[in-house]
Parts: sequence; structure tokens; C-alpha cells
Amino acid sequence: MAKRDYYDVLGVPKNATDDDIKKAYRKLAMKFHPDRNQGDGAKAAEEKFKEAKEAYEMLSDPQKKAAYDQYGHAGVDPNLGGGRGGPGPEGFGGFAEAFGDIFGDIFGGGGGGRRGGGGQQVYRGNDLSYAMEITLEEAAFGKDTQIRVPTWESCDTCHGTGAKPGTSAKTCPSCNGSGTVHLRQGFFSIQQTCPHCHGSGKIIPDPCTACNGAGRIKKQKTLEVKIPAGINEGMRIRSAGNGEPGHNGGPAGDLYIEIRVKQHEIFERDGDDLHCTVPVGLTTAALGGTIEVPTLGSKAEIELPEGTQHGKTFRLRGKGIKGLRSSYPGDLYCHVAVETPVKLTEHQRKLLKDLDESFRKGGDRHSPNAKSWTDKVKDLFK
Repeated sequence: MAKRDYYDVLGVPKNATDDDIKKAYRKLAMKFHPDRNQGDGAKAAEEKFKEAKEAYEMLSDPQKKAAYDQYGHAGVDPNLGGGRGGPGPEGFGGFAEAFGDIFGDIFGGGGGGRRGGGGQQVYRGNDLSYAMEITLEEAAFGKDTQIRVPTWESCDTCHGTGAKPGTSAKTCPSCNGSGTVHLRQGFFSIQQTCPHCHGSGKIIPDPCTACNGAGRIKKQKTLEVKIPAGINEGMRIRSAGNGEPGHNGGPAGDLYIEIRVKQHEIFERDGDDLHCTVPVGLTTAALGGTIEVPTLGSKAEIELPEGTQHGKTFRLRGKGIKGLRSSYPGDLYCHVAVETPVKLTEHQRKLLKDLDESFRKGGDRHSPNAKSWTDKVKDLFK
């Protein structure tokens, strides 16, 4: 049976880029992989898997692709086993390249790396997290501060080689210095990080005693950190390149500073708004008057009307916090808490009793809320 056009097999146009070809192949290979297709349809899936593999091997090689584009199937030899890999079990170089991290994770390889100039696996360093506790005022107005974080520096004893002075590292015999080995899985081969040298391509027979062969020493460094005004609980600040160093020349990870805001004695934050409870004396609430309330960094005044009730809320516009993504600051909500007098003298008790008696004589007009509540209770038990 005549072979299908390689572009039709992968479902890509003839002007497809290398990335398009690779993505198409990955999709088909995952769909028709033998491990995912068992039972009656296993044979057909295996044939489609091999067909997609052959198409990818030809179209991912610039020379083979050029020959195929000019002469079709006659321009390439499908039985060729060298170069980027033929149809036999050892010819899965293109397969391993296309799938990289996916199958490296499945079969225990070290995903997340890339190839260095010498064939060694190059890995980005891990990200680090640092929890910083700040006050509400610092969150509102910003802050410049310093933190100390762990870092790695080259070992002074071995000068970063990891080998004991007077000795040197040797080429790994398991991978011959490439940093990778091929793992046979049934009828195909998977490339993964060498478990002997962990991708470095070298082994150290006599490691440095100062750094235990790591070539670096863990120390502390000081970083300048700018806390932006308006930052909130749970937000993170990224410090690029201040995470753990990479391996085999890979880039360093990042440091993420996670913000924790201390509980304030007076204010509670809700987005860009602030809330506070303002205690007010019984007579002030009854007679009304001006009271002074705190704001973040300053003070403000509130005019209490006569007969202010417990729980009454006053809104002070613009006295909240200007958030990171806000154009205007939030508001301050002051919640009145009417205080009942305590530790009364006998004279004060008598005065309150006389006052209460005068209230009773005045009827419901002095306690409108109490009258409303009493009426509701009566209706409930009718």
C-alpha cells in the first residue's frame, strides 16, 4: 500500500514551521502511543504511531525534508537507520527530542532541563519563598527595607570545581560525558538524565571536604526590598534571579517575598477600605457633639447628631488606603459603640434612676427602637 503524504499524516501544511510539526507529532504520538491503546485497537494504533513517527523524523530533518519536498517519497530512503533515527528500536532520537520532559518524568528522568554546549543537562534553579511581616501603616504607605536570604558562593578551597585540591573531576563512564543515557522501554528508547552524574557529565572521585563536592558554599546575602504603597495581605513581590542557582550553567531561580500584614490595634482592612470601632459615652451619644477619631497617620472629626444609637456607622471618604491598582483611596468606616457606665457611685445611681423615671413618664418617644421591638414581640405571640 502506497505511503501517505507525510504532511497529511501530521495534519500540517507544507509551509508549517518546525514548532508546528513538533506540536502535531506530539499530539498524534500521545494519542496512538501503545501504552494508551490496548485491546482490539492496539494494532491499528501502533501502525498510526509508527506512521506519525516516520513522518516526523523526515520532516524534522532539514536535509530529508528538502529532499522530500522536491522528490516526494522517492527522495528519501525510509529504511535508513542513521542520522535522526530510522524505524528500528534504536532510532527514536526524534521521539525523545519531541517529548523531552514528558517522558523524562514518566520514566524517572530529570525534566525541566535543556542541553548545554557540551551535551549536559542545564537546569534552572528553584524559586525561593520568603515570608515578610509588615504593619498596616507600612502596607498603606510603602517601605524600603532589607532582608537576608540564603545564597550559594563558589567554594574557596576547590575554587568551584568540587574536587579535592590536587585532584580533578573525571568523565562519567555511564554517559561518556554527555549527561544523558538511553533507557530501553519495549520497542523504543527514551533519553533521560544520567543517574550516575545527575546530568553534569562528570564524576568527582575525591570530593572537596569543604563543600562535599558541591563546588559551592551556602551563605547569607542582604537584599534591598521596596514594599510598594497599597500592597495587601497575600501579595507577592518577585526578586528576579535571587532564588537558588541553576545547575551546569543554568539560570538562577527567583525569590518571591510573600506579604503578611500584622493585625492592627484599631483598624481592620477590607480591600482599600478601613473599619474601626469608636467608643462613645452614653451622654455624648444622647446629646450629640464632636468626637475625634484616628486615621492612618492623622486624625479626623465626626459630628454626632443628638440621639446617636449604638452601631451607627459614619463614613469618611478618602481616609482609607490607596491600593496598588486603585486610582483613589478607599474610605474609613467608623462604627459607634455606645458605652454603658460602670462602677457607679450612689449619687450617680440615684441620678440615673431619676433620669429613667423621667424617661418612663415621657412615654415611647424617648425609646423608639424599644417600642418597635416590643410591638414585634407582641405580634409574634398573637
